[in-house]
Amino acid sequence: MLKRVAIVTGGARGIGLAVSRQLAEEGFCLAIMGTSSEEKVKERLDQLPADKGDIIYIQGSLGDRQDRNRLMETVLERFGRVDVLVNNAGVGPKQRLDILETSEECYDYVMHINLKGTFFLTQAVAKQMIKQKNQMEGQRYNQPMTIIIISSISEYTSSINRGEYCISKAGLGMVTKLFADRLANEGIQVFGIRPGIIRTDMTKTVAEKYDKLIAEGILPMKRWGEPEDIAKAVSVLCSGKMEYCVGQTIDVDGGFHIRRL
Repeated sequence: MLKRVAIVTGGARGIGLAVSRQLAEEGFCLAIMGTSSEEKVKERLDQLPADKGDIIYIQGSLGDRQDRNRLMETVLERFGRVDVLVNNAGVGPKQRLDILETSEECYDYVMHINLKGTFFLTQAVAKQMIKQKNQMEGQRYNQPMTIIIISSISEYTSSINRGEYCISKAGLGMVTKLFADRLANEGIQVFGIRPGIIRTDMTKTVAEKYDKLIAEGILPMKRWGEPEDIAKAVSVLCSGKMEYCVGQTIDVDGGFHIRRL
């Protein structure tokens, strides 16, 4: 049976690594994009439960057009198709500053990767998926094609000391809706995931703050989220079992989104 092929951006650490592991366990071929050198991530990738030939790593920045093009060329050369895209890569501001002090350089850095890079990689993958669909019309192999955009609770939650990050994530919410609308009739499902307080390198520096908030009851489920919680949601969304769903964004946040009195 022909294996499905998934691209996971930022797939060698944190949430992305958990997603890569989940999809490898389910038999996917993986194309993982990250900014670290292949040597630096080799040990992690070697531990993924997949045959060596089923995983490729592409070093590059999501915000760089040439790197995105090289990613697509490498994937198609090795695997010949793309069935799933998990847009996970993202950055926080290099320095947390009050929005009255945010610099244009920091704003551009975050938006260039989180929003612009995700938009144009999604565009490229969507075009490839449509091409595949047209080529495979009437043939036996007809696996579901899915695009997932991983955003954040910062999509709708104000953090005035990292406004550029919140704006980028809010933009991803609309990117999800737009591509879901455009691609639904092409047989391509687009979904969003909004992670909550997840234990990753990005939250490590503010762990004490979140420990306190969780203990005080900011979440109905009084625990940190783990990268594996997001990976399981990705698994469900790209399973093909939600055939009449498109454009939904799933909150994987321990209930943070519930308004309570």
